[in-house]
Amino acid sequence: MLVLTRKANQTINIGDNIKIKIVEIGNGFVKLGIEAPRELPIYREELYEKLKQLNVESAKLDMDKLKDFLGIKNT
Repeated sequence: MLVLTRKANQTINIGDNIKIKIVEIGNGFVKLGIEAPRELPIYREELYEKLKQLNVESAKLDMDKLKDFLGIKNT
């Protein structure tokens, strides 16, 4: 892990098209501004972990029960 020290209003560049700006430093928090291409998803870690968990759970769905619930007949 790369650890950098920055002050408010300073920026970090990642590659050619991602910028992270330190917007505000407060009591126990740092507010970041992120400029990145729209097609690049950006998630807070806790949300990203929840999405991964939901994807794993949805992959375990019983398709026959789902089809029955949706009223789809097996062919």
